[in-house]
Amino acid sequence: MNRLMSVGIVLIIAFLVFTSTVFVVHQRQFAIVFALGEMKTIISKPGLYFKLPPPFQNVVFLDKRLLTIDSTEADRFITAEKKNILVDSFVKWRIVDPKLYYISFNGDEQRARDRLNQIVKAALNDEITKRTVRDVISGERSKVMDALRNRVAAEAKQIGVEIVDVRLKRVDYVEQINNSVYDRMRAERARVANELRSTGFAESEKIRADADKQSVVIIAEAYRDAEKTRGKGDADASRIYAQAFGQNPEFYKFFRSLEAYRASFKNKGDVLVVDPSSEFFRYFKAPGQGKGSGEVRAN
Repeated sequence: MNRLMSVGIVLIIAFLVFTSTVFVVHQRQFAIVFALGEMKTIISKPGLYFKLPPPFQNVVFLDKRLLTIDSTEADRFITAEKKNILVDSFVKWRIVDPKLYYISFNGDEQRARDRLNQIVKAALNDEITKRTVRDVISGERSKVMDALRNRVAAEAKQIGVEIVDVRLKRVDYVEQINNSVYDRMRAERARVANELRSTGFAESEKIRADADKQSVVIIAEAYRDAEKTRGKGDADASRIYAQAFGQNPEFYKFFRSLEAYRASFKNKGDVLVVDPSSEFFRYFKAPGQGKGSGEVRAN
């Protein structure tokens, strides 16, 4: 019985020793083998590997995957105009030199993240202080990201890290600048509205003046045509009167007298003070007298 227990203990110890000498490297990991605290081997290929049991050798694993640093809060920066803006960014990175990375951060990923955050903020500050708010928000945003990526990549290379991408998720004004921007936008819209009103008033005055001009022209042309028609009528009437006078002067005088009587006694209340012996009442007294009176009676 004691012998079986001894064999069992030996087997357990042997199994523990064996398992302490075997380790597996996954495809998403780097493995660094240390011998008595000194970096011995760096393994980047996945597979089953052997080492000496602790404390002679131990293994530290590093993440080979693409990692992300996504800021939870926007950072404040000052532009070339001395205005504050809020910038929210993220960084895609991965370890490419496990040895340099481990020496820089002792394998602590959080320390690496903090260091990369410092590098990104310093690079952002340098790029934004050279540009205006308009350039950072819209005009040169892509240039800012390109310059930021190049600078961060150069510094990250010195700590064993490769920068895959750097992006500005959000660039916004602080509240005080928002108010001034809204006021400026409101003033700009008011200026445009006033310009449109002025242009519309000028156009309306132009249209009204053109309409008045056309009205005057139309009235003048109508008056001209009316005067032409009236003149033509008067000329025709004069011609007809002249023809009638030429054919029978006495009848013409008689007809004109009748028209004068009709015009003078048009209304019952009309009063005419004239000498009864005047020429006006010639045909009242003796309508058949005068030269051509026979023709007048006949007519």
